[in-house]
Amino acid sequence: MDDATIPATERWAALGAHPRNAYRVSDQVVDMRRHPAAARSVRLKAQPQEVVFDVGRSAIIVVDMQNDFCGEGGWIEGMGVDTSKARALAEPINRATASLRAKGAPVIWLNWGLRPDRANLSPSTLHPFNPNGAGPGLAGPVMGARSYNVLQKDSWGAQVIDELQREPADIAVDKHRISGFWDTPLNSILQNLDVKTLFFAGVNADHCVLGTLMDANFHGYDTILLEDCTGTSSPEFCMQATLHNVRFCFGFTATSTDLEAGLAAA
Repeated sequence: MDDATIPATERWAALGAHPRNAYRVSDQVVDMRRHPAAARSVRLKAQPQEVVFDVGRSAIIVVDMQNDFCGEGGWIEGMGVDTSKARALAEPINRATASLRAKGAPVIWLNWGLRPDRANLSPSTLHPFNPNGAGPGLAGPVMGARSYNVLQKDSWGAQVIDELQREPADIAVDKHRISGFWDTPLNSILQNLDVKTLFFAGVNADHCVLGTLMDANFHGYDTILLEDCTGTSSPEFCMQATLHNVRFCFGFTATSTDLEAGLAAA
């Protein structure tokens, strides 16, 4: 069956979350064919090799750039950790997300957003954040200028920091593990968007960014870590080990500057 066999008088509607993965439906016919767009190729300087990717099947995932981890007065800063370096990532992240948005690539904000009752958090998940049970960890309140529960969905601590530029069409996904793929709708969203290449940014490079990137690789996505858009409060050798692991096992690394240049030249 081709379009020539469908009466011109049929009234069609699109049915699907994204044009790349949608039915066309009428009173009489359900057209289940997908009509993929032509590839929009971008050549990108990367390590360990240059890559060519289709920006029309790409997205960027920004991980944990939220107040509790990066904001002034947040949970991590309350522990005496300097979060200014995390906030400094906002400038390159804004450039990368703006460049990709301009080419139609989705921007996904992946943050911790916990249930108020913490009913789906196992002791093994809680322990790293509160090893001796003396702090609020993932289960307790933060007191001070603001009173809220750590990383709780819709709380101030779970919100993206003000320095980052978001748009109404951006997508937000809550997670409750190191990896954003575990028990979340992230994979279903990416499948509906027909995404194959994922760029990664955010914190911490050696924890949630790497964990999510590895799971993306295991799901079959092509993964590229943006080095200048990613940071960690861990020692510097952890960052270097993360870059090595990504380049050696799980994908590629690049910079936002090279990404902008590649997109501009495409």
